[in-house]
Amino acid sequence: MKKKELQGVKEIARRANVAIATVDRVIHNRTGVSAKTRERINTIIAELDYQPNLLARRLASGKIISIAVLIPSITEETDFWEAPLQGIQQAEAEIRSYGINVNLFFFDLSDPNSFITQTNRMLDNPVDGIVLAPSFVDEAQEFTTACQAKGIPFVFIDADIPGQQSLSYIGPPLFQSGYLAGKLCTYRLQETSKVLVVNIATSLDSFTYKQIEEGFRAYFTDHKQQHPILRADIQQTDFASIADHLQRLFDANTDIDAVFVSNSRVFSVARFLDGRQSTKKPVLIGYDFVHENIRFLASGTIDFLICHQPKDQGYRSIMALYQHLVLSAPVAKEYYMPIDIVTQENQAFYRN
Repeated sequence: MKKKELQGVKEIARRANVAIATVDRVIHNRTGVSAKTRERINTIIAELDYQPNLLARRLASGKIISIAVLIPSITEETDFWEAPLQGIQQAEAEIRSYGINVNLFFFDLSDPNSFITQTNRMLDNPVDGIVLAPSFVDEAQEFTTACQAKGIPFVFIDADIPGQQSLSYIGPPLFQSGYLAGKLCTYRLQETSKVLVVNIATSLDSFTYKQIEEGFRAYFTDHKQQHPILRADIQQTDFASIADHLQRLFDANTDIDAVFVSNSRVFSVARFLDGRQSTKKPVLIGYDFVHENIRFLASGTIDFLICHQPKDQGYRSIMALYQHLVLSAPVAKEYYMPIDIVTQENQAFYRN
């Protein structure tokens, strides 16, 4: 133990009124310390932002820790996952020298079989921790069950599946995010206005969409807003299919004055609205600061984008596994990202 590190341990021991050996046991997650004393020491460690000389120890051990990441591929249809990938790569660059490898795997959001193929590849190789975007619920549950059987910790990013014993969920507070979208929808509604919720995804059985829509509807219930709420579930994500579905809805309901899209594909709805022969434009709200959404936000077709700092999600997902695997430090079961509102007026200054 180097002199500087020893001084840090001595200070922790002094503040906790325990022996240096007791602090050392807690730092290295060894037995022989009561739960109360361990909690007191960990609190002081956090207050002092103390870290032992991990680099030297990791290099001396020669052990490589392998983290696998499974997220959707970046496509022209939506580039949302570009930002989490940047955060993941930033975190990897910071911890690579500690003997940690981050291996990237990608799946097609329109093809659950690609998800299964990649999960099988991951399990066929030695892996110490996993970051996972659980876009396909049944397939993700089967995979995480296998991870639990192998004792592999996993972190959910951007979407959650309750009851899966994940190390952590890092992403938006889904219900509250939907609740906020409900509030934003009401600012221009008339007494006879209808509201439309649009879900556009190949797989719509995820916990994410359910929680967001529950939050959205809860706002109207809690504030005694009597506007009828229509719902469109569109599983063919090409623009022609989306436009056809929306055209039939708007033809049958001429009084739709607000539209909420529950994911980053709001640009497809904006494109449809721009092409309509109508002088009446509904309020349009959706998610994520992706390139196409920014374009329609700047033009005024999209009124509000709700964003959850996806780059930081990617960064924090890797660092959560780093804390757990290297530092043996506790990790928050849920780490909720801020809910940002981006408009035409502030979009030029927003950082994703």
